[in-house]
Amino acid sequence: MALTVESNGKNAYAISAKVPAVAIPLAEEPSEIASNINYHAQFSPHFSPFKFESEQAFYATAESVRDRLIKQWNETYLHFHNVNPKQTYYLSMEYLQGRALTNAVGNLNFQDAYADALNKLGHELEEIVEQEKDAALGNGGLGRLASCFLDSMATLNLPAWGYGLRYKYGLFKQHITREGQEEIAEDWLEKFSPWEVVRHDVVFPVRFFGHVEVNPNGSRKWVGGEIVRALAYDVPIPGYKTKNTISLRLWEAKTCAEDFNLFEFNDGQYESAAQLHSRAQQICAVLYPGDATESGKLLRLKQQFFLCSASLQDIILRFKERKSEKGSWKWSEFPSKVAVQLNDTHPTLAIPELMRLLMDDEGLGWDEAWDVTTRTIAYTNHTVLPEALEKWSQAVMWKLLPRHMEIIEEIDKRFIAMIRSSRPDLENKLSSMQIMDNNPQKPVVRMANLCVVSSHTVNGVAQLHSDILKSELFADYVSIWPTKFQNKTNGITPRRWLCFCNPELSKIITKWLKTDQWVTNLDLLVGLRQFADNEELQTEWASAKMANKRRLARYVLQVTGVSIDVNSLFDIQVKRIHEYKRQLLNILGAIYRYKKLKEMSPEERKNITCRIIMIGGKAFATYTNAKRIVKLVNDVGAVVNNDPEVNSYLKVVFIPNYNVSVAEMLIPGSELSQHISTAGMEASGTSNMKFSLNGCLIIGTLDGANVEIREEIGEENFFLFGAKADEVPRLRKERENGLFKPDPRFEEAKEYIKSGVFGSYDYKPLLESLEGNSGYGRGDYFLVGHDFPTYMDAQARVDEAYKNPKKWQKMSILSTAGSGKFSSDRTIAQYAKEIWNIGECRIP
Repeated sequence: MALTVESNGKNAYAISAKVPAVAIPLAEEPSEIASNINYHAQFSPHFSPFKFESEQAFYATAESVRDRLIKQWNETYLHFHNVNPKQTYYLSMEYLQGRALTNAVGNLNFQDAYADALNKLGHELEEIVEQEKDAALGNGGLGRLASCFLDSMATLNLPAWGYGLRYKYGLFKQHITREGQEEIAEDWLEKFSPWEVVRHDVVFPVRFFGHVEVNPNGSRKWVGGEIVRALAYDVPIPGYKTKNTISLRLWEAKTCAEDFNLFEFNDGQYESAAQLHSRAQQICAVLYPGDATESGKLLRLKQQFFLCSASLQDIILRFKERKSEKGSWKWSEFPSKVAVQLNDTHPTLAIPELMRLLMDDEGLGWDEAWDVTTRTIAYTNHTVLPEALEKWSQAVMWKLLPRHMEIIEEIDKRFIAMIRSSRPDLENKLSSMQIMDNNPQKPVVRMANLCVVSSHTVNGVAQLHSDILKSELFADYVSIWPTKFQNKTNGITPRRWLCFCNPELSKIITKWLKTDQWVTNLDLLVGLRQFADNEELQTEWASAKMANKRRLARYVLQVTGVSIDVNSLFDIQVKRIHEYKRQLLNILGAIYRYKKLKEMSPEERKNITCRIIMIGGKAFATYTNAKRIVKLVNDVGAVVNNDPEVNSYLKVVFIPNYNVSVAEMLIPGSELSQHISTAGMEASGTSNMKFSLNGCLIIGTLDGANVEIREEIGEENFFLFGAKADEVPRLRKERENGLFKPDPRFEEAKEYIKSGVFGSYDYKPLLESLEGNSGYGRGDYFLVGHDFPTYMDAQARVDEAYKNPKKWQKMSILSTAGSGKFSSDRTIAQYAKEIWNIGECRIP
C-alpha cells in the first residue's frame, strides 16, 4: 500500500536515508534512479530537512526525470542548430498540458524503473503522481489540442516548438456550492513547477502604447509608451521512445529594477512606485481575463501582443544565429527556415508584428516584408461561432498598438485595391470581406479576415467544419484563393489518452494485436475488428472496463460524496459548458427520465437500464446561462440522488473542476459519452475521439469530428440523432415563423422544472432561452426543442443495447478498432507535409 503522508512521512525518510544520495542524472537502473531522487531531495531542497513525504518525493522525482529531459533537450537544440532545418513554431494562447510525470516516464520508457526506485524510497509511483497539480495554462479543447500536437511533434522527430504564456492563476479552479459554480484562482505555481527551466539570458522588450515617429527618409518608428520584458521559461516535451525532446517556451512579463521608483516608494507612494511592475504582472496573471471593460480589453490585447512579439523576436534571433554560422543570408530565405502556425485568431497580431520587425527594425520595404510574412504564416480556424471570431475595437488598438494599426490599414487598403482591380464582381462583398469594419457605431478590426488575407494556408479542423468554412464563412475568399484552404482533422495523442491513462485496456490490445507498435501507429487498431465477436476478448474487455469503472466510482465518492453503482451504465458528458454544446439537452433528458421513473411501479422499474449520468465542465465566469446550467445539474442531482424510490436506478452527478487529470480518470471508465452539439457549430471536438478510442460508445449529432468517427467505427456502433448541419438554417427560419411544434416530452420536462421539484432557484431566464420564436436570448437558437424527441429515442436505443452485454462489448471493441485515424500523429504528419513543408530531424 502507498504510505500516507500523515503517519509515514518519517518512516519514508528513515527508509530513504538508507539509499545513498548520489547525483546520477542519466540513471537507468532502479537503485541508481533512487539515489538520484534522494540526491535531489537533499541537495535541491525546497522543504525543511528530515522530511520525505509524498509531496517532497514528487518534487525530487520530477527533478530526477527532468535531469534526463534537459540532457535530451540540449542535444535536440544543438542538433537543430547544426542541421538548420526548416522549423515550425506553434503559437497558442492555451496549452492544457495535464500532469507531466506519468507522461514523461512513459515516453522515456522508464515507468517500471521509476516505480521500483520509489518503492526503495518507501513510496508508490501512483501515490507520488497524485501530488502533481495540472499546469493551468489552458481551458478546453483548443489548449488540449495544442498539447497533443506538441507530443506528436516530438514523437515524429519534427523540428518544431510551441510558444505560449506562463499564466500564474490559469482560468480558474471550479468550486461547486449551493449557489452553483464559484471561481477561485488556480494554485499550480503556489510553490513552483519542477518541469520548467527559466532562461535568464532569453529576454526581449515588448512595447505598448506610445506613438509613431516618421523619419526624414520616410521610414517609421514606434517609440515611447511603456516597455515590459518577456522572460523565457522552457518546458521540455519528450517524444515517445525517441531522444528528441522539444520545447514549449512560455513567456512571463517582467520589469527591471530601474522601473521601480525608489523616490516615490520612500515618499510613501507605494502603489505608484511599483506601477509598471504591477501592470507587467497583470499580463500573465489570468487566462482570458474578463473583457467587459476597456481595461479588460486592453489587458487581453496586451496578452496577445506580448505572446506574438516575444515569440517573433526569439524566432528571428534564432534564424540569424543559425544562418550567421553558415555565412551570408537573405531575408527571402526566412520562409524556407521558419513556419509560424497561428492556433486560432488569438495570435493574429503576429502578422503586423512580423511586418513591423522586418520593415522598421530590419529595413525591408513593404513588398519584401509582405512576401516574407505571407510565406511564413499559416492560420488554423477553430470556430464558426460569430462571437468567437475575434473583432477588436479600432480605438483600443490605436491606443495600444499605433504602428500595427497603420500596417493593418495598409494591408486592408492593398487588399481592397486588389479586389477592385482583379475581381470587380466581388465589389459588393467588400464590406464583409475587408479587414477594417468601419461601421461608425462600432468600428472594429476583424482578426479572422486579417488571418485569411495574410496567411499562405487556412485550415479547418474536421471535414464538416472545413466544408462550412469554404462554403459559408470564407466562401468569397475561396473564390480568390481556391488552393489556400485545407482540412486537417484533429487528433489526440494515443500515449496519454490510451497507453498511459488506461493500462488495463492497453495490455489487452497489445496481447491481441501481438505488438505494441499501435502506440505510434494507431491504424494498427483495425486489427481488433477480426476479434470483435471473440468471447475471450469480450470477457477481458469487460473486465478492463469494470476495473476502470471501480476506480472512477472511488473518485466520484471522494470528490462529490455520491456513491455510484458500478453495474449501472456510466453515461458521461464532460466539456466546456456552453449552450451550443447542449448540456441543457442532456439534463432535460435526465429530468424526463426521473419523472417517468417516479411514475412507474416498482415492478416496472425493474426492467429499466440503470444509469449514472455524469456532467462536468467549467462555465466561463461571465457566461450567465452556462452557470445556470451548472446550477441546474447540481440541483437535479441533489433531488434525484436522495430519492430512495429511484436512486438505485438513476443518479445525476456533477464532476467538479474538470481538467486533464480528471479526464484521464473519467474517460477509461465511461461507457456512453454525449457529444450532442447543434449540428454545424462544433468545429471538431477531440474528447469524442478520446472516448471512442477507449471503447466508449457515443450518442451524438452529425457535427464536427462525430461525422468522421461514425464513418470509421461503423454507423451501427454510433447512436445518432438530431438535425443535420444543412437543415439548421431552415429550422431556425421555421421557428421564427411560428411553425415549430414542441414534443410533449420536451414540454413535460420544462414544466417539471417550473413546478419547483428541484428547488426554488429562478430558472425562468434559462428556460426562456427555449421559449418564443425570436428575440435576443429566446427562440431556442440551439434547437434543443427540435432535437429533444430524436435524442430521447436514441437514448431508448442505448438502454436496449446495454441490456445485451455481448452486443455492447462488440460495439465497444469496434469503437476502439475504428479510432486509428484520430491520432494526432496523423494530423501533425499532414501539417508537416502539406502546410509547413518540414521533415524529420531525428537525433542520431
